[in-house]
Amino acid sequence: MAKSVHFLIIFQISLLNLFTFLASVQAQDQFIYHGFREAKLREDGLTNVHPNGLLQLTNSSRRQVGRAFYPQQLKFNASSSNSSESLSFSTYFVFAIVPEPRIPNGHGFAFTISPSVIFPASLTNQYLGLLNASNNGLASNHMFAVEFDTLKNPEFEDIDGNHVGIDLNSLTSNFSATAAYFSDREGTNKSLQLMSGNPLQVWIDYDGVKKFLTVTIAPIRIPRPNRPLLSRAVDLSEIFNESMYVGFSAATGSAVASNHYVLGWSFNKTGAAQILDPSKLPQSPKPRKLRTIPVLEITVSAVTVLIVMIITVVGIAYIKRKKKYEEIREDWEEEYGPQRFFYKDVYKATKGFKEEELIGAGGFGKVYKGVLPSSNAQIAVKKVSHNSAQGMKEFVAELATMGRLRHRNLVALLGYCRGKGELLLIYDYMPNGSLDKFLFSNEKPYLNWTQRFRILRGIASALLYLHEEWEQVVLHRDVKASNVLLDGDLNGRLGDFGLARLYDHGANPQTTHVVGTVGYLAPELTVTGKATTSTDVFSFGAFMLEMACARRPMEVNGLPEEMILVDWVFEKWRQGTILETCDPKLGGDYVLEEMELVLKLGLICSHSNPAARPSMRQVMQFLDGDAILPDILIDSAGVGMVVMGSEAPNSFELSSYGKISVQSMSSNDSVLHVGR
Repeated sequence: MAKSVHFLIIFQISLLNLFTFLASVQAQDQFIYHGFREAKLREDGLTNVHPNGLLQLTNSSRRQVGRAFYPQQLKFNASSSNSSESLSFSTYFVFAIVPEPRIPNGHGFAFTISPSVIFPASLTNQYLGLLNASNNGLASNHMFAVEFDTLKNPEFEDIDGNHVGIDLNSLTSNFSATAAYFSDREGTNKSLQLMSGNPLQVWIDYDGVKKFLTVTIAPIRIPRPNRPLLSRAVDLSEIFNESMYVGFSAATGSAVASNHYVLGWSFNKTGAAQILDPSKLPQSPKPRKLRTIPVLEITVSAVTVLIVMIITVVGIAYIKRKKKYEEIREDWEEEYGPQRFFYKDVYKATKGFKEEELIGAGGFGKVYKGVLPSSNAQIAVKKVSHNSAQGMKEFVAELATMGRLRHRNLVALLGYCRGKGELLLIYDYMPNGSLDKFLFSNEKPYLNWTQRFRILRGIASALLYLHEEWEQVVLHRDVKASNVLLDGDLNGRLGDFGLARLYDHGANPQTTHVVGTVGYLAPELTVTGKATTSTDVFSFGAFMLEMACARRPMEVNGLPEEMILVDWVFEKWRQGTILETCDPKLGGDYVLEEMELVLKLGLICSHSNPAARPSMRQVMQFLDGDAILPDILIDSAGVGMVVMGSEAPNSFELSSYGKISVQSMSSNDSVLHVGR
């Protein structure tokens, strides 16, 4: 009898341990959070859990990352015999993206499944703190993500600046769709704004047996739609390791940022994710609005003005002029105007435009450095004369172009304001100033060849975007070293669009008066007065020679044979000594093929015949090594150059100096070969 009782006790204890073990396994396979106060997530970077349980991934800080992952790895058993079923998962979460006033849209965030919570080589900006330019797309990443992207990035082939994408080992989405949800009641798709500040629900379900993934999104308190936004056949068996982490990642850029919040989250590997109760979720902050003047404040101000009128006539006259001018708004501002700043904020940011904050000056006016009091963001403020007709034209031209352009190699125009007889343009601050100071003065350290070649590729990419990839054709009309600014990492950004012109793709640019800088002006401009993409290519050719030789296109005080840079380089090319023209400060420390390519491509872009110049797309292909520069023949009379060989691009030719055939070459003719 005693033995039976003893056996029964042991059996009950064993059974209890088994139930405890099964419960722990079940707990590791699923979880649910209504807020994150007790979640104990793996947090990194800007991530912060508010007292009400709200999980915040990012704020308005520049170039920062925010990540939050479930603290334990989950077993996906990708290598087991039953891997198809074990790869299945279901997750449901509620998020909100709240914009920052006066700061352009951020890059969005991603739900991700990753083999690690440590990303040592990841970048901020459009890489969302997950990957970088060198490992983007590698199979060794073993990364799955669903991105909620609020900024269009051409390098990732984004469809727009408000989409959901499925990413496999890369931030170039394999599948994507503009954010929307299916209304079961209306029987149609309804558009959604990801960065509205309103909470949105997301369901992500993967069937490992059928190898099928669905992503569904909808506003809060709306039942799950019957139709998902994305439904695709996806095989994750090659992506997932046996153990993986699940979580979220977001990042801010140099001039863009948003507040990313997660209100609640559930996850399940053995069935459908548990439903979150909206009444138990923490509240996300509402978008902050720009300060407006309420009726009561206007009334108090009127009474104050009346008192001041009684006290002093001089005071009221000054206040009336100031108030009248600050309220000026014109029709063009509604069409072109991006963010309009308060003059008071810009005045405080530049410390009243003190001389010690002055960082540049020219015919356009002066440029001051400043720090916005609301966000501590560094800015550059360009003052344009309000009384000058040309100044007003350049001011509107910059707003009409830069206010809507978005490219990593263009200086970001944050906004503008008007006050005290001045037109003010506010840009992202470039801490290293203009490129010409690095090339032509001793104020800055010299740039090595790797840095110069990267800058050339960046500006070429920006011009390709302006000429072919934006909604209209943008002619910069003043490409030169002094209009290229360097950010904190010495990346080149093209700025100063005061002379820019726009026209529709397929249309012909209108004839206008000749503007630009001597040495960078294409010769046909003086005849036709018509700026084209080809005239920008001519200026870029002069810019390429500047970078390689560290000389201006025209050196008045130079030797007679060296006064015109393009002629000097061309003559050295004819003599077979073109490398003698490169910047002596480089000390020969450069890649020979790249230096030859830049010098010779610079000459081709500087050709006097527009038809002989390549397009910016072809220039990018040469610089990227995706196309080989054709063999170039220099005639013995020194009158020009022609492309020889079958590898010459069909869209441009260099035969404008006469018909020179291979059979007619004399022994004095020379052919140069450029390889990459």
